[in-house]
Amino acid sequence: MKIAYIGTYPPKQCGIGTFTNNLVKAMALEMSSRKISNNAMVIAISDRENNYRYPEEVKLAIYQNQQQDYINAAKFINYSDARVCILQHEFGIFGGDDGIYILPLLHHLEIPLIATLHTILKEPSFIQRSIIEEIGRKAARIVVMSHRAVDYLKTIYKIPGEKIDLIQHGVPDLDRMSRKTAKQKHGLSGRTVLLTFGLIGRNKGIETILNALPDVVSKHPDILYILLGATHPNVLRYSGEEYRNYLIRLAKNLGLDKNVYFINEFTNEETLFEYLNACDIYVTPYLNEAQITSGSLSYAIGAGCAVVSTPYWHALELLDQGRGRLFDFRNSSQLTEILNELLTDVVMIENIREKAYDYGKKTRWPRIGKEYVSLAEHINGKWKKQKEVYTQPLDIRILPAFSLDHIRRLTDETGIIQHATYSIPNFKEGYCLDDNSRALMMTAMAYRRYRDKDIISLMYVYLSFIMYMQRENGNFRNYLSFSREYMEEYGSEDSFGRTIWALGQLLISPPNDNFRQMARGIFFKSLPIFEELKSPRAIANTIMGTASYLKHAQDDEKMIGIMNDLVSLLVSGYEKYSGERWKWFEEILAYDNALLPMALYSAYEINGNELLLHIANESTEFLESVTMSKGFFCPVGNNGWFVKGMKAAEYDQQPVDTMAMTLLYYQIYQVTKKTEYLEKMFRCYQWYLGENSLRIPLFDHETKGCYDGLGETGVNRNQGAESTLSYWISHLTVLDAEEKEHLYFKQFHAAGKEI
Repeated sequence: MKIAYIGTYPPKQCGIGTFTNNLVKAMALEMSSRKISNNAMVIAISDRENNYRYPEEVKLAIYQNQQQDYINAAKFINYSDARVCILQHEFGIFGGDDGIYILPLLHHLEIPLIATLHTILKEPSFIQRSIIEEIGRKAARIVVMSHRAVDYLKTIYKIPGEKIDLIQHGVPDLDRMSRKTAKQKHGLSGRTVLLTFGLIGRNKGIETILNALPDVVSKHPDILYILLGATHPNVLRYSGEEYRNYLIRLAKNLGLDKNVYFINEFTNEETLFEYLNACDIYVTPYLNEAQITSGSLSYAIGAGCAVVSTPYWHALELLDQGRGRLFDFRNSSQLTEILNELLTDVVMIENIREKAYDYGKKTRWPRIGKEYVSLAEHINGKWKKQKEVYTQPLDIRILPAFSLDHIRRLTDETGIIQHATYSIPNFKEGYCLDDNSRALMMTAMAYRRYRDKDIISLMYVYLSFIMYMQRENGNFRNYLSFSREYMEEYGSEDSFGRTIWALGQLLISPPNDNFRQMARGIFFKSLPIFEELKSPRAIANTIMGTASYLKHAQDDEKMIGIMNDLVSLLVSGYEKYSGERWKWFEEILAYDNALLPMALYSAYEINGNELLLHIANESTEFLESVTMSKGFFCPVGNNGWFVKGMKAAEYDQQPVDTMAMTLLYYQIYQVTKKTEYLEKMFRCYQWYLGENSLRIPLFDHETKGCYDGLGETGVNRNQGAESTLSYWISHLTVLDAEEKEHLYFKQFHAAGKEI
């Protein structure tokens, strides 16, 4: 049973690397004892700064911040004969925001996954929670090392309990050395030894121990506190030895020169266990409770140390039932009392040691390796029978409830604010016609579905904003400051086109005649500007607004003529720029691309011109070849776009492009009645919910907003009007498809309404 392991690995100095290495050896030993053929294959997370000489079991290295390496690693594993993959997960060891690059690898993985989670947060950020939830969805099993971790996965991350296994943190299976012998070996005879080990950083709270020592030394002058461990590489990279130097100065100022010993090295496990056997008391003074797993504490318990610790999560569990003592965070005086008490009570301290040692026997690596092998065997057997359980795509048929919470948050009596910092409206950026037109379009769609009076109150605001921004000649301004000052004489052609489309959508089914007459008035006042348009997207938006109007005014021959004139401009552009390999209206695929063929489909519904259908089909197929070839929707990135003859940019992906593609496919379905386009529509919509390049959702279930974009390393966490409106327009389009085509979507159910 060949197993692929993913994690950091020696010689990289990292706790996760040590864990991975021990797990590989422990499982190999167990499989050998069972006469199971084993050929470990390690995929090491590496970095370009160090040219590590890995052992032979490392078959591939992933450079931490090289995104393509993760995809290549998934292919490497899939093409190998590995039967199970075991991932060691810690946010900091993978690339991208909070290690998000691991998600595309897991998404492409075709064998069952066991994920060992070394950090589980009680209050995760959106991205951290999304990463753990996605791992929980993809993994056949998740392994954690404490009961609290099990509870958090079930309650915070909503991972089913049957997917979670508790396997303790392994410790080396080394013979126990007497304290006397261990002290003699390291020149510590005659000293009472306190010890802390691990990679050093400010979160370790070492100063708490130093501040506690003077009163301990006064009663026990033979005390020697040893801090064993190198400075954490990330700390070293950004702060150098600042923290260690601070500790050295603090020890000197406290008069502890002869009572504190700093060993700045990453020791091997054999040496480490000798120091653990030599110490009289082991101390872990971490500064906060959010430590779900501590390898150093596990080692101390495994060695049978008398441990004194702050009450972080793992310590509360491991030191329960008299296996250690606890003191409050940063409370040096309380630590002083406990140390003095233990050092004067031989019976008490020996009792703690024996309880710890007895418990630690259960966590030796041979036993832990046996548990992992049994789990891997179980998963491998189950995979053969139920492979689809672990490869099912994200079920988008359960939609978030429709909610205007964030839209209302962004809207005041003037209009909808353009931007937000995170989910907080940014008043400094003011308003724009673009977003208020989108907001009018979205609320018009929502009102058609829900007939809710509260929606009408928002529609009044957005329509009055549009009226306020219209000039006497029929054109519009775009930007308005928060103090209601115009920011320019005329807005962009694109903002003009979006406004016409929104007005056309409102005219399909206005709430009352007041809205109808106002929308018609603004619409017809703007007609002189139609013939001035040159931007393809402005033309496309205007065509769609005009086509919406004509669905209820089919005898308006003048408007049909105006629409046909606009259509001819798009057709001319297509004929000018398209070629054998470039079927498009310009020499660039930029933003809102899908609106161009969508406009031709909309016009075809009105005039039945077969040429428009032909061009729309060709340009859609070309756009699909660029954005749908990966099995999920990957819009052209705004970071360079796609210039003819160049390579398409993958990032920064924008919600408006996803909205445009979602609307395009629904429009094609309405023209062709081919259900394959509904499937493609859903695939595009899934982009918001996590079916994208980084496997991370952009819709925020808490705020009901949508993040502003998908970048190379994560998401743009701001939730502005454009992105949120794009999501809800797409959402309402999907609901419209579900309602009208319920036979096709018989398993699709919206999760309720939350107006």
